[in-house]
Amino acid sequence: MKDLQIKVIAALLVIAATALVYHKNTELGLPLLPAEMNDVWTVEARISFQANGGPAKAEFYIPHKPPGFIKLNEDFISSNYGLATDYDKVNRKALWAVRRAYEKQVLYYRCEIAFDEASYQSRLQPIPSYPSRPVYGEPHGSAIGAVLEEVRAHSADTITFTRELLLKLNSPEPDENVAIINKAGIGKAEWVRQVINILAGARIPARIVYILQLQDRIKHGTLVPWLEVYDGKHWTAFNPVTASHGFTPNTLVWRVGDDPLVTIEGGQPAQVEFSIARHSRTKVSLAEQWAKQVDSKVMAFSLFTLPVHTQNVYRIILLVPLGALLIVVLRNIVGIQTFGTFMPILIALAFRETQLLWGVTMFSILVAIGLMLRLYLERLKLLLVPRLAAVLTIVILIIASISILSSQLGLDRGLSIALFPVVILAMTIERMSLIWEEHGPSEALNRGIGSLIAACLGYLVLSNETLAHLVFVFPELLLVVLAAILLLGRYTGYRLTELWRFRAVLFSNKNKTNNGDAP
Repeated sequence: MKDLQIKVIAALLVIAATALVYHKNTELGLPLLPAEMNDVWTVEARISFQANGGPAKAEFYIPHKPPGFIKLNEDFISSNYGLATDYDKVNRKALWAVRRAYEKQVLYYRCEIAFDEASYQSRLQPIPSYPSRPVYGEPHGSAIGAVLEEVRAHSADTITFTRELLLKLNSPEPDENVAIINKAGIGKAEWVRQVINILAGARIPARIVYILQLQDRIKHGTLVPWLEVYDGKHWTAFNPVTASHGFTPNTLVWRVGDDPLVTIEGGQPAQVEFSIARHSRTKVSLAEQWAKQVDSKVMAFSLFTLPVHTQNVYRIILLVPLGALLIVVLRNIVGIQTFGTFMPILIALAFRETQLLWGVTMFSILVAIGLMLRLYLERLKLLLVPRLAAVLTIVILIIASISILSSQLGLDRGLSIALFPVVILAMTIERMSLIWEEHGPSEALNRGIGSLIAACLGYLVLSNETLAHLVFVFPELLLVVLAAILLLGRYTGYRLTELWRFRAVLFSNKNKTNNGDAP
C-alpha cells in the first residue's frame, strides 16, 4: 500500500514539474540550455515637420503585434507634447498634441522587438467582405478579363491564383494583354493598388501592407508596400514584384492599409526616416521582459524577482538536492560507504571554487594531518566535547597555515582552502578516527576513499552549467528530484558492491541451476 502511495505521489510531482517547465518554455520562452542568445532589433522612427506657430497635432501609425515578433518595449520621445495611442482592430496610432509649436519639430518612436515564431499563428484580423467587380475602362477591361481567365485556368485556389497573376504581370516578356495594363510604378504603392484592383475582378479580397526590412545599421530606411490576399481563412502576404508568398524572418509589418503614414495638423507635411540596429541578448532576459509585458503570474513568483545577490545564493543552494540524489544513488544502489550524507556534498561545493585537483589534494592533506593529531589526542583521554573543540581548532589552524604557505609560494589556488566547511571536516576527522579505533584502518580508509569519490562525482554534477541553469530557471525540476528520492527510498534490492562481494555464491548457484541441481 505504501509503495502505491509513493508511486502516486512521485507521478504527481513529475506531472506538476513537467507542466510548469512546458509553460515556461513554450509560453514565456525560457530556454532549456544556458547562454542561448536571440537577436533583438531596435527600430526608431524619426518624424520631422515644420510647425506653423500654433497648435500642432501629429498622428503616426505604429506596429501592433507584428507577425513573427514580440514587442519587448517601446518609447515615445517628444518635448512638451501630450501623448495618446489609439487602436482600430487592425492598426495602432500614436497621437501627439501640443498647444504651441514653433519652427522645426522632431518626434521619435522607438521599439525593441525579438523574433517569435508563435506570433505568426496568433495574428487575428477582421474577416473582410468580398469586393464587387469593378468596372474597367477599355481597352484595360478586355485585357484584364483575358488575363484573369488565363490565370484561373492555371491555378487551383486563391494562393496559386495570386502567385500566377503576379508572375504574369511581372513577366519580363509580357504578352499583348499584360502590355496594355499600365505597369508604371512597379514595386511601389501604385503598383500594389493596381494589383488589388485587378484581383477585385476575381472577387478576391486584397489589401496593401507596409513592411520594414530589418537590416543592421540602417539609418535612412523606408517602408515597402506588399500585398496581402484573403484565402477564406487567413491573410497571406505576397511580394508584389517576385510573387513569393509569406513574410521573410526579417520582415516587420508596420501597418495595414493605404492611409497616410503620418498626418500633421498645424504644420507642413512630415518626413519619416527609420533607423535599425541589431544586438544580442540572452533568451532568459527576453523571457523576463516578455513576462512583464503579459503580466505572467508564474514569473511574478519566480526566483528572478529576488535581488541579484540573493539569486546568486540560490544558484548554489538549488544544486544541493542534485548532490543529495547522487549520494542516495551511490549509497543505496551502488553501495559506496561515506562519512555521513551531506559531507560529500559540501566538499563537492568547495571543489567548485578550488577546482577538482587542488581540492582533492588539499582535502587529503587536511584529513591526513588532522587524523594524526586526533589519534594523539586520544592518548590524552579527553572528554567528547573538549576533544571535538580541539579538533575544530586544529583544523582551522591547519587551514590558516596552508593559506599562508600558499601565499608565500605564490599559489593563489591554495588560498581557496578557506572555503572548505571546517565543521564538517572536524566531524569527518573525528568519525574517521573512531572507525579507525573500532574497525581498523582498512575500514576507515575505505570510507574516506568512498567519501572522496562521492565528492568528486558530486563536483562533476554541481559544476555542470546546464544543470545549474535548469534548476535555477526551472526550480520545479526539483520536484522530479524529490520523486526520484522517494522512489529510491523504497529500494530493497542488492547493491552493486554486494553483487561483487557475493559473486562467487551467485556464480555457484547459476552453475548448479544449469547442471539441473537445486540451488
